[in-house]
Amino acid sequence: MQYKKTIFALFLQIIICYNITCKTIYILRRKIMYKLCAFADESSPAIVGQIDALKRNGISLLEIRGVDGQNIKDISLEKAKEVRKMLDDAGISVWSMGSPIGKHHLERDFEPHMDDYKRIVEYAYVLGAKRIRMFSFYAAPGDSAEATEEKVFEGLRRFCDYAPDDIILCHENEKKIYAETPETCLKILKAFPKMRAIFDPANFVQCGVDTLHAWDMLKDYVDYMHIKDAIADGTVVPAGLGIGNVPAIVKDYLARGGSVMTLEPHLNAFTGLDKLEDGESVKQGFSVYKTNEESFDAAVSALKGILANI
Repeated sequence: MQYKKTIFALFLQIIICYNITCKTIYILRRKIMYKLCAFADESSPAIVGQIDALKRNGISLLEIRGVDGQNIKDISLEKAKEVRKMLDDAGISVWSMGSPIGKHHLERDFEPHMDDYKRIVEYAYVLGAKRIRMFSFYAAPGDSAEATEEKVFEGLRRFCDYAPDDIILCHENEKKIYAETPETCLKILKAFPKMRAIFDPANFVQCGVDTLHAWDMLKDYVDYMHIKDAIADGTVVPAGLGIGNVPAIVKDYLARGGSVMTLEPHLNAFTGLDKLEDGESVKQGFSVYKTNEESFDAAVSALKGILANI
């Protein structure tokens, strides 16, 4: 009888251990199936404040854009090295260079912009980034669609020719640029194998594009996502509260093996926002937020809420 009790107890222990192990594996899988990143300059223009914003929200990846009030393309090499040390000390890695490359008017001289791009590539190595966010230019007034496309492709060709093999050029869909629709995005991605896509739902909403249609067209080319949502009039709102179908797209993105999502809240005005939008006004929703820190944290919470239900 004692022997049977011992066997039963051992069997019970094995079952309990098996269940705990399975639950642990499941939890670990859920933890590693996605990685959060952010434009932390939307919480603070200062790198110190950005580090604080990331740490208080449990985020270890930064898409670097604004640095102590300057755009990343405008800082000095010494400053870039200083920022790298600060981020390393804080346990934060630069996922992507949140550069403005490609937000260039095609009627203007291209060479200064090319110089900016070369500097961004240099700083990517300094900061340890393997990706560069970029756009596909503003058309010159009076140019035909054919002339615009020719100039766009020539500019992108120069970017690709200069890009080292270990740097991924990531094109973001954006309003008013050449590739503001999924069709034109796809044209670029098919023409330039070196380029991948950043999928931004809110930017498609602001262009009157059905995000599910856009996702279906571009999902095979998406390297990572920008998490931003908007309602029909273009007002930016926390993820999941707009018509960008963010929960459905995030779910499919993760199911397809995607992992990194960069939070780009745009819920409050922040240092440098006016320069990002080429002089256009941007509709920020939910003006209840008193500070940029509060709106940044709310954006993180909204995405975490979506992820908790996937």
